[in-house]
Amino acid sequence: MAPAPKKSGEKAPITKAKTIAENRRARFDYFLEDNLEAGIMLLGTEIKALRMGRANIAESYAAVEGREIVLINADIPPYAQANRFNHEPRRPRKLLLHRKQIDRLIGAVQKDGQTIIPIRLYLNDDGKAKLEIALAKGKKLHDKREASADRDWARDKARLMRDKG
Repeated sequence: MAPAPKKSGEKAPITKAKTIAENRRARFDYFLEDNLEAGIMLLGTEIKALRMGRANIAESYAAVEGREIVLINADIPPYAQANRFNHEPRRPRKLLLHRKQIDRLIGAVQKDGQTIIPIRLYLNDDGKAKLEIALAKGKKLHDKREASADRDWARDKARLMRDKG
């Protein structure tokens, strides 16, 4: 049965995208500047493994190869039921972006020395695998210490407010 037609002025229902993998370390190691949503060119067994919720993007990054952006070192484990038609777990995967976005990312990497870091891998409402990427600059050791101190102070402050106030 088809969904009811949307009336004018009515907002579409908000649904939560299913997060498969998240790179938590990225916010600690990098200053994240510009976020983008990119599609990923996957094989059939890769999307099946992702729908089972199995992937790791912790040590992955995106690199420029020619006039394309490629996801390197992302781990999508083999799909158990695929038998001999399985995929290679850490193969490079092409990211699907608009030409203007690709050119902007290539310029930032080559001119400014920035890095393209994957932040989150998820399935959108249509069931398609999407990758949230960000342009990033690496943090120095003193920046990491400062971020850690700020986080500790915020935790202590919240504890004090909860106990006394």
